[in-house]
Amino acid sequence: MNAEIIAVGSELLLGQIANTNGKFLSKQLAEIGINVYFHTVVGDNSERLQSVIEIAESRADFIIFTGGLGPTKDDLTKETIARHLGKNLVFDNHALTAIQAYFTKTGREMTENNKKQALILEHADVLANDHGMAPGMILTLKDKTYMLLPGPPKELEPMFLTYGYKRLMEKLDKQERIESKVLRFFGIGESLLETKIDDLLENQTNPTIAPLAGDGEVTLRITAKHESKEICDQLISEVETEIMKRVGDFYYGSDQTSLIKELVKELTARGMSIAAAESLTGGMFQEQLTTIPGAGKVFKGGIVSYTNDAKSSLLQIQDATISTFGVVSQQCAIEMAENIRTQLDADIGISFTGVAGPDEQEGKPVGTVFIGMAFRNGISKVEKLNLSGSRAQIRIRSVKKGCHYLLNHLST
Repeated sequence: MNAEIIAVGSELLLGQIANTNGKFLSKQLAEIGINVYFHTVVGDNSERLQSVIEIAESRADFIIFTGGLGPTKDDLTKETIARHLGKNLVFDNHALTAIQAYFTKTGREMTENNKKQALILEHADVLANDHGMAPGMILTLKDKTYMLLPGPPKELEPMFLTYGYKRLMEKLDKQERIESKVLRFFGIGESLLETKIDDLLENQTNPTIAPLAGDGEVTLRITAKHESKEICDQLISEVETEIMKRVGDFYYGSDQTSLIKELVKELTARGMSIAAAESLTGGMFQEQLTTIPGAGKVFKGGIVSYTNDAKSSLLQIQDATISTFGVVSQQCAIEMAENIRTQLDADIGISFTGVAGPDEQEGKPVGTVFIGMAFRNGISKVEKLNLSGSRAQIRIRSVKKGCHYLLNHLST
């Protein structure tokens, strides 16, 4: 079964909200072996939606619509589909009763247009909405299956998982599934990584391998298809083993992890604490660290010392260091790391100082970054970087490099 997901709503085209429903549904469909070949977004316009439906029918046998089931005039998904399919819209009594009960319970007046939400395509199977008003529906006509779901994710997701998933499984002749695993690498460029696994990419069938690069990281998504999850996992494992033989030195984790998550995990396992002193990154390292559950067990705190005066007064950086070497220097980075570690009695101190741009500083070009690391055992070290990219990219990459350096130090 090949699918197309059609998101209806002008707010999506205007960039007012993100189409998270498409991501959710694609993942769910992949798990039961339904191929999603197209995502389409169309505004609240009946003629354009009609055109989109006709195109989708020419290339998919399962079409999911999200949005446009509400009470207002611009909610026209089911009206347009009904007209296209030559079907009447009829009231679903259960949905209508539930809508009336909601307004009674909340003490609000139910206007006539709210009844519109209880309309369904004639002969469609109803998907109850346990978290909203408008029900979903699924209808098979000739060789095409149409599923209509509400737009709000808080309604769509439970509706699909509770009711839609079961209806789809009933329609599938073969319950093939798709399993994926994402391998994450840092410290190697996309072109070099692809060169090292070029033959695997050239000869891929099942599983497939998809590289993706972003902000200094490279990921490889390995995807296998089979009726058995166990066989999918075996196929993925075989390819993963071959990949790791070639580029395993740059691997740091899989699936939904990140460098900052791996750092928190490693520090927690070792019972170690960390403190941070940041300049060019402006607290980004600390912000990312504190988004991780359990970070409170390892993070002591930190200081954002953006100006020279702040570095002197808050971090006690020596005047001689600043006047002789400047704040963008390995000497300043080391003092920042050592002083924050001592002040907060942490096992590790890390610092970030450098030039994010757009202008050079102290005669040093944009992208010059120093990352200092100080450890309770007396060891201190600094890494100098020459990064490219925008101001935001330099700051993000600096934080990732800091995490990477710490992980490498802790693993040696």
